[in-house]
Amino acid sequence: MKRELVALSLAAVMLSSLVMGCGGSSTETASADTAGDTTASEGGYTIATVVKDMSDPWCLRHEEGVKEYAAETGNNCYVKGPAKTDSAEQIQVIEQLISQDIDALCVVPIDPEACAPVLQKARDKGIVVITHEAEGFEACDYDLEAFNNKEYGEAMMDELAKAMNYEGKYVTMVAFLSSVSHNDWMDAAVAHQKEAYPNMELIPEERLECEDNMNMAYEKAKEIIKKYPDIKGFLGASSYDPPGAAKAIDELGMTGQIYAVGTGVASVSGPYLESGSNPCVLCWDPALSGKAMCQLATMVLNGEKDKIQTGLDLGIEGYNSVNVNGTDISGNAILVINKDNMAEYNF
Repeated sequence: MKRELVALSLAAVMLSSLVMGCGGSSTETASADTAGDTTASEGGYTIATVVKDMSDPWCLRHEEGVKEYAAETGNNCYVKGPAKTDSAEQIQVIEQLISQDIDALCVVPIDPEACAPVLQKARDKGIVVITHEAEGFEACDYDLEAFNNKEYGEAMMDELAKAMNYEGKYVTMVAFLSSVSHNDWMDAAVAHQKEAYPNMELIPEERLECEDNMNMAYEKAKEIIKKYPDIKGFLGASSYDPPGAAKAIDELGMTGQIYAVGTGVASVSGPYLESGSNPCVLCWDPALSGKAMCQLATMVLNGEKDKIQTGLDLGIEGYNSVNVNGTDISGNAILVINKDNMAEYNF
């Protein structure tokens, strides 16, 4: 694929990245090109990353890693995404990108099945496609996960079980019922509960779908608490599920009696980690997964697929010895954040 050759030095790229800052909502390139898509460091690849929602702190943290990778390598790497978590809007963003002169797409799909046709279109054009949070996805060169999905679901259940003193009723929550990874985590968690914690009980409700929206998680948690006043736990896959449920727990005066555990970040869950309604949240650093996706894309572009085998070190924390199963790759990057260590995680 033709690459843009622009007379910008790596030092200029790094300076521009610093000027842009690390936590903002910009979707411009690391070299601060106002068009956002066309400037590349001389001899570098152009790698576009598409996240779920550019207003989400999680996705902005992902962008930080992409910017860091651009500054460190001289590749032209930038982030785009819809203004809200909407699959149709995300697909439009991808369509726009594949009409441009890019070498690779790194995508965190909202709905992998819905994204499959457009990502296959990208591959047919010769664009390398790396996905994340879409284990088993076929319309990509590789799917890179921060961990084994089964192990992550089991780890979440272990933490919830501990908070609930290994007994009582609980419910599971996901962003969307179509979210592959979210449902994989919850399926693994429930299976682990049935085997390891027989005194816990999944309430007979359909899995709660909260659309990556904290207020929706809050409202649905209130409904569940009113319907099941003896419930003791909420297990959430989206980073907005545990704090949304925790807000309901605190407002209803049930702090210390009901607990919400699952995926979360300190910047959102902090008040509820302090109150104890979120005893802990689990996650991975999206900045590191952003860098790892770009590094994997670069290896494919360099013709180094023969090196992508179990034990590969991508040179990024949590991805120093990955497991490779066909086109599915997983690292070992699970983090557990609680009120005692949350100051260490500034995202």
